[in-house]
Amino acid sequence: MSMTRKDGEAQPGIKWGPFTLRIPFIHTGITWPETLQGLIVAAATGLALVPLLMSPYFGLTFEEAVIFSMISSMLISSGPIIFGEPFAPGWVTPAIPLVLKMFMTDDFSGPTERFMYMTAVSLDVSLILIVLGITGLGKKVIDSMPMALKGAIILGAAIAALQRVFIGDNVLKPTEMPVSMTIAMGVCLLLMFSIPVMKYKGTKPWLAKLASLGLLPGFILAGVIGIMLGEINYTDETGASIIQMGLMNPIDPFMSLLEKASPFYIGFPTLAMMFNPDVLGLAFVIYIILFGDIITGIEILKGAISTRKDEKIDFSSTRTHISTGIRNIAMALTAPFAATQGSLWAGVHVIIVKRWSEGRKSMDSLYTGISSYYIFGFPILFLAFPITTALKPMLPIALALTLGLTGFACAYIAMNIPKNEAERGVVLLGACALAFFPPFLGLMIALASVWLLLGFKDAQDNPPIED
Repeated sequence: MSMTRKDGEAQPGIKWGPFTLRIPFIHTGITWPETLQGLIVAAATGLALVPLLMSPYFGLTFEEAVIFSMISSMLISSGPIIFGEPFAPGWVTPAIPLVLKMFMTDDFSGPTERFMYMTAVSLDVSLILIVLGITGLGKKVIDSMPMALKGAIILGAAIAALQRVFIGDNVLKPTEMPVSMTIAMGVCLLLMFSIPVMKYKGTKPWLAKLASLGLLPGFILAGVIGIMLGEINYTDETGASIIQMGLMNPIDPFMSLLEKASPFYIGFPTLAMMFNPDVLGLAFVIYIILFGDIITGIEILKGAISTRKDEKIDFSSTRTHISTGIRNIAMALTAPFAATQGSLWAGVHVIIVKRWSEGRKSMDSLYTGISSYYIFGFPILFLAFPITTALKPMLPIALALTLGLTGFACAYIAMNIPKNEAERGVVLLGACALAFFPPFLGLMIALASVWLLLGFKDAQDNPPIED
């Protein structure tokens, strides 16, 4: 039973510095709809990195990749549980395609060098977050940035994501799962973005409930049809089933993961790596997108706060900057993968906030709902072999869904930013530069095109962000 909150006060917790620890079942309760969704959706989405990590680019075993994803998920869930952030956190998803574009190339000598550079990006992101958060300069930096440049960065992420989904590589192979991936993408796009379907949601409760499950319906349908068509196979080369029973012992894969990826074992990045122009450029792009997520999360909550006078929600951009910076440092020191420690999983945040806004009977506290969705900070199902091995053949579909829907969402957001023909052209030009060139060169081309084609004064005509 969670501690009782008096009307109008913040949910009880343990204050430590600017943060608030809320221990599950002591300071927060449980909501079963969020728990059941989190068991499936959060697990499948959290494991989407596994096929990337098992590729020759990173060289991890299946067990090591699962532990890697588990560390990432636990750090993500620490945002609301340990630091007291009022958001449903997730990856800096629009930045993931740009991270993959930089690291899934033959420009590195092997997995060890990739992990060292990945650590450098993550530490740079942490440094930017903490410095700009403490000084309060984050808002000023974003306010001074041309809107066309923001549009170029977001559209660049869309192009990079869709390029990887439709053209493929040695991780995502759309030609090997053409029907499954098409069905998964089509169903998810219909349920999440289709205007006709949105109209029917108001009159068809079953459709609204189905759509609220996000990626899950398309993922399951693709799995069933993929098995029927032979695109998804649950037997190995000997004909034996790949599904294993029991629980994974996390100690051995955790230690071997550290030996392959942690800077404590492979060495810390040099200053030359930390201040490499492409590393800094990618880190800055990640920060720009992350800051936008913080603002989005606040705005989503502002729309619901008026209906929940019984719970005080404390916003602090400085706290969010620092806590997210700490999470990025922790990730960099154990399982470095840039852009996996963000402030917002927008789709989940919307679902939880909507239920919270329905009143205390639906959800006693916002933190109860978020904590329940993230399985109280410990995704134990990652250690269950029947689940992880059953999901293993479908993980390329989970990754394709994540990238494809990210590309679609980023595209329509970016296309709403330009106000005239010149800005539309500049956004597209900058986006292509970011999608096809190294991060620093792409960022410089995008910035130069904004100022040279729009003019410095016009480019700075930027509405301030409310924090």
